[in-house]
Amino acid sequence: MTLTVLAVDDSRTMRNLLGAALSEAGFDVHLAEDGADGLQRLSEVTPDVVITDINMPRLDGFGFIESVRRDYSNPALPILVLTTESSHELKERARSSGATGWIVKPFHEDKLIAAIERVTAA
Repeated sequence: MTLTVLAVDDSRTMRNLLGAALSEAGFDVHLAEDGADGLQRLSEVTPDVVITDINMPRLDGFGFIESVRRDYSNPALPILVLTTESSHELKERARSSGATGWIVKPFHEDKLIAAIERVTAA
């Protein structure tokens, strides 16, 4: 079974890197440019996992995660935060917002794929 991933990041470069790495690993990848776009994409695709940045325009990662947890039909949807931030306070805020895990950029492809497989029990 192919896993579907929604990756939300305002950096075109990061979206391209995620798209290439995850597609090459066999995932069905959908991309969004910020949290608001990510919420729109959730109405169009049913991902097995979401990867989101924190610092984005229009709707940041915390707002995106909170909206997904409040409004999305799958409350168990795994959400991984992929960000340059690494402070304990931000990790705690992400966790309390409903994030499943935290990965610091730059990401290592094998570790990201392993995290996706772990949170989806693939």
